[in-house]
Amino acid sequence: MAGNVTNSVETVLGDKPLSELGKTLTHEHLALDFRKFYVPPPSHLKRYLDDRLFLHNIGFVKQYPYSNLYNLEFYDDDAARAVHADVELFKEAGGGTIVENSNHGLNRDISLMKDVSQRTGINIIAGTGYYVASTQKPSTLGMTKEEMYNLMYKELEEGCTECPEVKAGFIGEVGSTWPIEDFERRAICATGELQAQLRCSVSFHPGRDASAPMEIMRIYQEAGGDPSRAIMSHIDRTLTKKQHLMEFADDTKCYIQFDLFGSECSFYQLNPSVDMASDAQRVKRIIKLKDEGKLHRVLMSHDIHTKHRLINFGGHGYSHIVNNIVPRLRNRNFTMEEVELLTVENPRRWLTRQ
Repeated sequence: MAGNVTNSVETVLGDKPLSELGKTLTHEHLALDFRKFYVPPPSHLKRYLDDRLFLHNIGFVKQYPYSNLYNLEFYDDDAARAVHADVELFKEAGGGTIVENSNHGLNRDISLMKDVSQRTGINIIAGTGYYVASTQKPSTLGMTKEEMYNLMYKELEEGCTECPEVKAGFIGEVGSTWPIEDFERRAICATGELQAQLRCSVSFHPGRDASAPMEIMRIYQEAGGDPSRAIMSHIDRTLTKKQHLMEFADDTKCYIQFDLFGSECSFYQLNPSVDMASDAQRVKRIIKLKDEGKLHRVLMSHDIHTKHRLINFGGHGYSHIVNNIVPRLRNRNFTMEEVELLTVENPRRWLTRQ
């Protein structure tokens, strides 16, 4: 396949021409189980965070989203109904495609992906690969690099384990912590070797340390992976200093993804030492990359993975970037061509198997 260009991508409803993807969100979730990342709440707020999401406690949940188990159960019927409604709003806002980054370890729901796509007309692209070690079953943790490679190959070329009629369209999100665990290192190596063979697209989830993105890219490239076919996700919570961001952008050729748009709480429970960027700060970082001639490597998304970020639960939803961030970019002198580059062309180029 090396040297060839494939002008289509596998969606959960079958092969789709890349020219028909439209505005694309490259890092979202429609269903996953995030309960392993529960953080006990401050004792004086526990009574507000033990309940479902209501008007009287949603403010507390927005400050402590990982301290409400119901919020982390992003897989129940309540979440599914809210996701259907939210994707419909994304469609109405002019959206075309959602790249669903749930894979092994996050309990992806391909049946839901198919149902949402059929009901809304939005293209959904499923991922394969392995999330962080702490989310895996003991049997999965014992897998060899070759076994990981073979499973990902089968899901990309033949069909997914739990849904054989659906092929995965990319590898991701390939998760690692910091320091990178042995299981995660094997998963990155298997991803690099498979990417070199199939020329497919890859998305990485880095550990919460500024050294993580570069180390992931080193392991991936040593295994044969093409950096220009890879996304480094969660840059907004990992490379928080401008110097680190620009050094990474200069030293690698991967896509730089700001995928926490809509998260406006500076207190980041999963790494309290980091002040989470605001949307305004994310836009400023993108402007800096634009000024450095690197806009063709920038991607934007929301990484919605908890209920409180969906419209039906008082959140911003999958249409936030289209509705609110694109106008902000236009106000900051981005041309329509540059907006199209960020929302349509860059995702399409990343998804092209070549």
